[in-house]
Amino acid sequence: MWNNFIIVVTSPSGGGKTTLCKMLKEQLNNIEYSISATTRPMRKDEVEEKNYHFITEREFIIRKNKDHFAEYAYVHDYWYGTPRENIDNALSRNNDILMDVDVQGAMEIKKKYPNALMIFIVPPSMEILRKRLKERGTDNDEVIEKRLKNAEQEMDFAGEFEFIVENNELKSTYKEIENIVINKRRL
Repeated sequence: MWNNFIIVVTSPSGGGKTTLCKMLKEQLNNIEYSISATTRPMRKDEVEEKNYHFITEREFIIRKNKDHFAEYAYVHDYWYGTPRENIDNALSRNNDILMDVDVQGAMEIKKKYPNALMIFIVPPSMEILRKRLKERGTDNDEVIEKRLKNAEQEMDFAGEFEFIVENNELKSTYKEIENIVINKRRL
């Protein structure tokens, strides 16, 4: 048996982190998925407490001020944060905790939990990232442009991560990430 650990997966918006994290959760045992809190509106295909804990900005600030979050960040005009209890509860049950967070949040987790497994997903190109953001159909052109601008800045942080994985083809990208986690468990 391995010592359980935190798995942090990040990428620019549209990079595939959420899909890849769902695949990891479905395929590997002893992984709990950390559900973040956010102030952004729920999308039509999302479910409360499955995708996010959707809360008001006022509630988020109250929780932030009470040190409720292990990490939090203001991204794309909304607050996002990981409840500290998600991490504590999973680790106390001897499970790994899988976190799908933005770059800012990942940097906070790295500071607070230096043994966390840090994985950065990069798109093959900015043009492909633009195409993916448009195809998912959740944002208007103005929001997509903001996400692309942020993506360029977020890519500068890739070197801070233990592993950088290019998401060119979903199945092979997943397999690479799965192997990283399995190898970490062997240590």
